[in-house]
Amino acid sequence: MEIFAERLKELRIERGLSQSELARRTGLSRIAINHWEHCNRVPMATAIIILAKFFGVSADYLLGLED
Repeated sequence: MEIFAERLKELRIERGLSQSELARRTGLSRIAINHWEHCNRVPMATAIIILAKFFGVSADYLLGLED
C-alpha cells in the first residue's frame, strides 16, 4: 500500500489541497486520509473509487497497478 499512500499524497499536494480540504470535498474522513497517507490503514474499495473519480485517475493507478 506504499504506492497508494505516495500517489494519494502526491495528487493531493499537486492540487494544493490539505487533508482537511480533500476530506471536505470528497466526504471522506481527514483522519482516514491521514492514516492512508502514512500506511497505517488500508482504504476500502469505496474510498478508492471516490478518490479515483475525484482526481480523475483510475483505481489501478492509485493502487500502483498501472503508471
